[in-house]
This record gives sequence, C-alpha cells and structure tokens, in this order.
Amino acid sequence: MPRTPEENERIRNAAKIKIRAAAIDVFIAKGFHSSSIEDVAKKAGISKGLLYNYFKGKSELLAELIQSRVEEISQVMETASRLPAPKEQLLYIAQHALMNVKEQPKAYRFYLHLQTHPEEDTIISSHTQPLKDEMIRQSRVQVEIFRKLGSANPEVDSLHFSTALHGIMLMYSMYPNGTRIEALNRVMIDAFIEQFH
Repeated sequence: MPRTPEENERIRNAAKIKIRAAAIDVFIAKGFHSSSIEDVAKKAGISKGLLYNYFKGKSELLAELIQSRVEEISQVMETASRLPAPKEQLLYIAQHALMNVKEQPKAYRFYLHLQTHPEEDTIISSHTQPLKDEMIRQSRVQVEIFRKLGSANPEVDSLHFSTALHGIMLMYSMYPNGTRIEALNRVMIDAFIEQFH
C-alpha cells in the first residue's frame, strides 16, 4: 500500500530534523567551513545523495538551521506575551530558555557561536542576520515586560536579566554535568522576578 502524502511529509520532516541535529554536532566539532556535506550525512547515518534530496548544500542547511531557531525564539516570545501577568511572562522565558539548553546544550553553543562569528566571514554573516534581528525583537518585547512590572529602568533590567540568563545557559552548555541548572533557575527567579510586587 502506498504512503499517504501526510505520511511522506512526516517522514521528510523526521529526516530533516535528524540531518539538522547531525549538522549542529558536526559544525560544533569541526567548524562550518571545515565540515563537509559528507561529514553531516555520515553523522546522520544517511548517504550523501539522500542528504542532497533535502538540502542543496551546507549554505542551505545553515539557512534552515537559523530559520528554525528564529521560529523557535519567536514562538517562545509569542507564548510568553499571551500570558496574563508580566511575572508569568518572564518566568516562562527563563524556564523555556533553561529547559532548551538542558535538552540541547550543543545547539545553544552552536547558535551562540554563529551570533559571535566574525562579521568579515560573509558566508556565515549573510545567514545570521535574521537571528540577530529576532534577538533584537525579543529584547524589545522583554523591555516592555519589565516596564509593565514597574521597573524604574526597564532597558537595564531587561539587559541584566538576559545577561544573567545567557551566562547560566553558557555554563550549562559547557558543563552540563557540573552545573546545577535548577538551583540557578531559582536564583534567576528570585533576583529578577520576585523583586517586583
């Protein structure tokens, strides 16, 4: 019996997820420029030819990885924005960010590396601008959350919150077995959320 279009789409999406995860592992281990499509295919456990059925090359794969991350960040912020209270919104942002890095520490390092990559590397820089733009949009939304909380300086509080959150995420991504992320999550809540009544 032939597969339904829905089943074909499900199989295609599962394969792309597997390829994206393999690409992140390979790009973190070897760097984008030193990695080949063959490296990614091998890590994904598929043939190079099959990988080309999904992506034309490394550049297209990188673009999809970044687009996927942009959509993920956007979804978190949209969900947070729909919550009724600013404290709940910040709590959702912090908990989701920490959960994400706990589940995918290499992915966090990968995207951080892309955001801090030298601008003179035009191949990577040409793909990372949407991610940087989304982070700026996220920052504006977060400033508004702090403003609603009654912060005297919402821009500084938002930046402080983001800096602390990313510091915890970086520590966890580098030392997943030695960082007590749950305890740090509690510190974040106490320091940045519970201070507003």
